[in-house]
Amino acid sequence: MGWGSIAAMTTSRTDGPEWVRDALWWHVYPLGFVGAEQRSGPGQPVRHRLGHLAGWLDHAVRLGASGLALGPVFASTTHGYDTVDHLRIDPRLGDDGDFDALVAGCRERGLRLLLDGVFNHVGREYPAFRAVLEQGPAAPTAPWFRLRWPGGPDAWRRGTEPDHDDFEGHSQLVALDHASPAIVDHVTEVMCHWLDRGADGWRLDAAYAVPTAFWARVADRVRARHPGAYLMGEVIHGDYARLVADGHLDAVTQYELWKAIWSSLNDANFFELDAALGRHAGHLAHFTPYTFVGNHDVTRIASRLRDERHLAHALVVLLTTGGTPAVYAGDEHAFRGIKEDRAGGDDAVRPPFPAGPEELSELGLPTYRLHQELIGLRRRHRWLHTARTATLHLANEQLVYEAVAGDGRLVVALSLSDRPVELPSARAGEVLAGAADVLAPGTDGARVRLAAHGWAVLAG
Repeated sequence: MGWGSIAAMTTSRTDGPEWVRDALWWHVYPLGFVGAEQRSGPGQPVRHRLGHLAGWLDHAVRLGASGLALGPVFASTTHGYDTVDHLRIDPRLGDDGDFDALVAGCRERGLRLLLDGVFNHVGREYPAFRAVLEQGPAAPTAPWFRLRWPGGPDAWRRGTEPDHDDFEGHSQLVALDHASPAIVDHVTEVMCHWLDRGADGWRLDAAYAVPTAFWARVADRVRARHPGAYLMGEVIHGDYARLVADGHLDAVTQYELWKAIWSSLNDANFFELDAALGRHAGHLAHFTPYTFVGNHDVTRIASRLRDERHLAHALVVLLTTGGTPAVYAGDEHAFRGIKEDRAGGDDAVRPPFPAGPEELSELGLPTYRLHQELIGLRRRHRWLHTARTATLHLANEQLVYEAVAGDGRLVVALSLSDRPVELPSARAGEVLAGAADVLAPGTDGARVRLAAHGWAVLAG
């Protein structure tokens, strides 16, 4: 199945909670951000490090974010995605008191809080799985996992370990059995526990690996107790709209648009981006995707782009198209970092942060101010949350599109050319961001002059 393909659907649009219309996330991978140890173990002393992250909340507000999207904060053995206790803060980060203080800091600043829930799999040290290893098929938690006992359950002897399903070949990540009513109950209670404690929603890790029927059962039960919760699934490819509808979710991650943004800029091939924007508009007919140009799992956008002049173009697309955007912490200062397919290959994109933003290099300030400018523009045009785009002009190195929702309209002009260009931009008006000269503004024959590698967002 193609990336993000849209199936013929009769379902109504999923809007999610009203507050999400104004959400713009600052995304943080906390274990890396606070410089935590790479491994945790029994008896690990509590290190109260979440306060370090709380000290950056004003930075998120000044950036223009309205929410903090956290990576894993629950007890785990290594990277946070091998959970050992869903109801305990990772001791490398702190404890319940530190979490409560972070929630209070977010509330004081009007920031929403999104948590990262790993409910497809758990780490091998998860107590329910340890019970299986110690007690065998008779363990009360054996139905929690998809197990295969050598010789059958009756042949079990102490010390015999079953084969188990895992996450994408990683034997340390033990897959849960989502057909088990006990898992439905457990995940529901975990999600509601932290929503009760002040979270506003969940990113559902590896949502694509979990049956949609499971998400639907959990989502319905969670919303019965927390109707304002935002439930967003991590999905790489597949039928985005169908997964949202069948899983009773509010959104999924828009990886197709992420890929098209940097790839089209690197290849000087705006036809790829144009096609992706067309499919993105199709998604917007059913739900509002979670959009981004960087996160904790991918190479930083500043490293991904071959021409640093096009970092602005990537950000312009993110912030002038429909979606619930997220900025990965550090991208607003043009952090570099390349993800590698090896042990520790994520470290470069998950670095520790200094005590405060004043300690960052001044070299990142132009990118930071660009983020502020474009985020401010988006917040002044809140209808962009559900805006769909239509192409006004398309060539390999140039793209002009309109973003429209209701009575709102903006025109976006992008160029990758080494020379100044003049592009048809029907009814484009004053320049709101970027730089351009507008000929015959407001008319069907309006044209926009851009400098080499220029861009502009214009009133429509």
